[in-house]
Amino acid sequence: MSLRKPCGFATVCVALSLSSLAEAQVESPSAPAAPQAGPAPAAASVAGAASSPNLQLAPLPESAAPSSAPAAVPGPAVVDAPPAEQKPAEPFAFGDFTWLNGNNRQSKAVLDTPYFTPEVLFDINYTSSTNNPIDHTVVGSTALSRNNEFTLAFMGFGGDFHYENARGRIMTQFGVRSTLVPRNDLSTNKGQYDLQTALRYVSEAYGGVHINKLNGINIDAGIFMSYVGLFSYDNFENWMYLPSFTSDNTPWFFNGIRVQVFTSDKLKIEPWLINGWQSYGKFNEMPGFGAQILWRPTEWMSVLSNDYVGWDTQNHPGRVRFHSDNSAQFRYFNDTSGNKSGFHRAAFSVTADIGGEHGAGVTPFGGKGTEGNCTESSPCTQNFLSWMVYHRMWFFNGHMAWNVGGGMMHNPGRYLVLSPTGNATMGGVSQPLGVTPATQPYDNNPGTKFDAYDYETGIQYMPNEQVTFDLEVNSRHSSVPYFAGHGGVTSPDGYTTTATPPGWRPDLVKTDNRVIAAMLVRF
Repeated sequence: MSLRKPCGFATVCVALSLSSLAEAQVESPSAPAAPQAGPAPAAASVAGAASSPNLQLAPLPESAAPSSAPAAVPGPAVVDAPPAEQKPAEPFAFGDFTWLNGNNRQSKAVLDTPYFTPEVLFDINYTSSTNNPIDHTVVGSTALSRNNEFTLAFMGFGGDFHYENARGRIMTQFGVRSTLVPRNDLSTNKGQYDLQTALRYVSEAYGGVHINKLNGINIDAGIFMSYVGLFSYDNFENWMYLPSFTSDNTPWFFNGIRVQVFTSDKLKIEPWLINGWQSYGKFNEMPGFGAQILWRPTEWMSVLSNDYVGWDTQNHPGRVRFHSDNSAQFRYFNDTSGNKSGFHRAAFSVTADIGGEHGAGVTPFGGKGTEGNCTESSPCTQNFLSWMVYHRMWFFNGHMAWNVGGGMMHNPGRYLVLSPTGNATMGGVSQPLGVTPATQPYDNNPGTKFDAYDYETGIQYMPNEQVTFDLEVNSRHSSVPYFAGHGGVTSPDGYTTTATPPGWRPDLVKTDNRVIAAMLVRF
């Protein structure tokens, strides 16, 4: 979902073997040491015994051996002690997975204590589109928000609490993403207490318990990151700054309960019971259900599947949604010779999603209804089909990386498309100023088709494990006018304080080409 990574696993305990002590005699406390015909044994260190259960005691030099000593009194024989119980291995600790897209590339925490591991994140970006909208608004992204401006996209601080079997995590959320992401959750319009205001400054907050069964079981309740769409909510963990449509149009967070069951050090099964599909509240009375299966059989491969079913349409409790998100990542080249002055690693990721809705005038496939005319007898098609592929190559001992990738999305019905901001959306989150719904160029009604594709390339410079500089070029295309054109989506002069005159329409276009630069820092 980072976000998104398992924590609180069972720790590995290495037992000290007593087999070497069984060969030695125990001296009588009242008797002097026995004479030695040869060198005398030296004591084994704790570290040596821990790493080598059958450690042989090393002899001292002959000059250190005593020349004479009284005869020894035989002591009692040593009985072999039963071996200590071996605890299960820590999940996914058998290999180095810092190469994964959507996973933390840091090998260790900068700051750590026995009870709390703090974390601080900074994400600053600059982006410029060839459309150059006069209101400086970016449409269709959850990572970018303002065009031709330096933007504090995300600033968060928090960390992980861990004491005995209790666990918890808190990560605050400041910057533009505290407004950018919650605006897409319309469940907060139901009822009182303004959930968007109450929760917008929290990206993760949960408490839980760890159970020492199998290879570890975690039970957590609160707000936790989604894994759907492969890319992490924390851009520091991603191969590219701007994710493809599959990630941008699927959830970044869930609100509810999850249970992480590590059946081995290579497999995790994680069911969810949540309010809904990226929603603080519920649209209807039924909760959402989901699960993740994560399998890493070797260090060079990771496979995951995220599946969801829920009832997430306002005023349509009978409309059910299903979604399946599936990714595989492969590291196909890794130079272990130690010569890392040039190209030394390469990997790629593949993601494919399929989803749909059924009931209340829509059906996943084979619908015959048309826009504005979706009925139970003649439903409209409502599905989500998408894929994305990314490739990454590392250079200069991991300090430089080159990335290329992209994807496609097919969503007739637009039920997962991010609505354009401002006055561009019929029934959107902001009310038009002097513009009637009929003049708005975009709506989310069932039967309104949307297809899109994108491709991008970029480089990342990582001087150390805490800092990433990102520079990339991205091109996005849609089948209908969707992205902000030069006229913007706010008003004739781009300011929200300017009333929109009758007949004014936001300027939406089918293509968006842009350059993105970002600096990301994580402690």
